[in-house]
Amino acid sequence: MPYKLVTLGGDGTGPEVMAEGLKVLDAVSKPLGIEWDIDDIPCGGQYYLEHGDLDWPADSPERCAASDLILLGAVGWPDPEGTGGPVLMRDGKMAGFSPVIGNRMRLNLYANVRPIKLYPGVSHRIHGGHKQIWEPGKVDMVIIRENTEGLYAPTGGKLSPGGVADVAIDTRVITRRASEQVIRHAFELCKRRGEQGHGGAPKDGKLRVTAIIKDNVLHGCQLFRDVFFEIGEEYPDIEKDTAIVDAFTQWLIGQPEYYDVCVTTNMFGDIVTDLASTLQGGMGMAVGANTGKDHAMFEPIHGSAPKHAGKDKVNPIAMILSVKEGLDWLGARKGDAALTRAAAAIEAAVIEVLEAGKPLTYDLVGNEAAAKCSEVGTAIATAAGRRVS
Repeated sequence: MPYKLVTLGGDGTGPEVMAEGLKVLDAVSKPLGIEWDIDDIPCGGQYYLEHGDLDWPADSPERCAASDLILLGAVGWPDPEGTGGPVLMRDGKMAGFSPVIGNRMRLNLYANVRPIKLYPGVSHRIHGGHKQIWEPGKVDMVIIRENTEGLYAPTGGKLSPGGVADVAIDTRVITRRASEQVIRHAFELCKRRGEQGHGGAPKDGKLRVTAIIKDNVLHGCQLFRDVFFEIGEEYPDIEKDTAIVDAFTQWLIGQPEYYDVCVTTNMFGDIVTDLASTLQGGMGMAVGANTGKDHAMFEPIHGSAPKHAGKDKVNPIAMILSVKEGLDWLGARKGDAALTRAAAAIEAAVIEVLEAGKPLTYDLVGNEAAAKCSEVGTAIATAAGRRVS
């Protein structure tokens, strides 16, 4: 019986990288006898502009809820009125809110899991150049961000007397329930990585979970910290560590090898994971997994990049690695070894192409040596298919 896969290509370069992700998925699925029933749902700012009502079809929430796996490309499109911002819907939300934030809320995708891994052959993005000062094995962590509340909770608003915005309020909501589930997810992931022979933090081999907080000022972070240590007592073999978020940003860049698994609140996580992407070669290598108990949605983090849309230019590797992460999650959930094998083949194929140094896109090798997005996808698909045939 085929697995039900929902694809949300979205805006700009989203459909382009999605096509490459599906190309790789097909290459590993056919030899292993894995079948997919693919439901492609249009969504985002461009969809909203065309239809003028919703940012995806009205039955999309039910279709997502009925799926085994969700893949998201990217959403967001410039406002044609020239405001400089994205297209907004009548309720003030960005067109593309429904498939992203909406799915996170409706499906309780409470953990945003961001693997930060520097692969062989990839240079970091510090100084804007192609330099590599860390050994690939020294950057290998996961940052987990609470995904359903914090500053993203819809509890704020604007006061606009006379039609002019005068007051804007964003209320940060931190609850015990949401903190418990995401913190437990972090400890369980750290434990599982240890059982799989990951080896802990690259610096000292310790299994370590770090809570990124601002508990010297913020009440929500004090609650998050207290819950962190309460749950941590259940995991005596894992070191418990805390870091003030502003200090963490310098430690992240200065000594990334110290970190194994990190967990934090929604907005802090949104910021520090984008910073961490510089350690792994930039946003074109950055994967985001939105996971819950029963559902999960996987996406590249680079956004829709409207200026590059239609040019067959952007890096598809983040999307391809998102497919890999999705297969890993579904394989573990369904107890399907074929899915797990397919995921391993995709990662190995990515490493093979990166180590070869070609074909790769402009963000990894510069404009002169750059290959097309589709060429990179084809190369990885060929290598992945060979590994499972």
